[in-house]
Amino acid sequence: MSRFSGFLKGLVQGIPIGLGYLSVSFGFGIMAVRAGLSVGEASLISLTNLTSAGQAAGVDVIASNGSLLEMALVQLTINIRYALMALSLSQKLDNSFTLPHRLLAAYGITDEIFGVCIAEEGKLKPAFMYGIILIATIGWVLGTFLGAAAGELLPAPVTAALGIVLYGMFIAIIIPPSRKSKSILCVVLAAAALSCICKYLIPALSSGFAVIICAIAASVLGALLFPREEEDA
Repeated sequence: MSRFSGFLKGLVQGIPIGLGYLSVSFGFGIMAVRAGLSVGEASLISLTNLTSAGQAAGVDVIASNGSLLEMALVQLTINIRYALMALSLSQKLDNSFTLPHRLLAAYGITDEIFGVCIAEEGKLKPAFMYGIILIATIGWVLGTFLGAAAGELLPAPVTAALGIVLYGMFIAIIIPPSRKSKSILCVVLAAAALSCICKYLIPALSSGFAVIICAIAASVLGALLFPREEEDA
């Protein structure tokens, strides 16, 4: 397969991801503008960060005038899973994936792109991944731009209603696995309960550190209550 055909194949397989990102990032654009960011700033955030949960949490930190340390810890806690995805994908990379290619491809590792790439038969080549990453990035940035622009023009009640799109995606992500797994349901409920405690009983705690505490505490609780059994060799 030539580089161009591999790139074109990546573009085609990435179209559903790009369309999904277009709708979801529209909600992020509205959220960013409501937090005081400009259309350009919101779009730049989406261009340099392909992480919906990380961006949403980051905007909360910015809106609450959080520190750079708080921002760094929040992003590390939320986005550490991408490092695990990258380690898994490294086993499928073609020999043509030199270090520069690996660094460029690492920019675009998201949950959806990881799912498509890990399901691809055979070894992954740079052109294929670049095709998926390009179309996904265009969808994410374009959706953010449109959402942010709409947030500056539409009435407040309308933008408030449209702003729940991003949260709707998060809910759609956690409900199916929670219905199938008691351990996941326990972790989700624990995180929600801890979030409410931080919000209403510890109002002085910033949103960034609240995210860190809730994520780590709920994960530890899940690991203690539902330890993963070792598989036989």
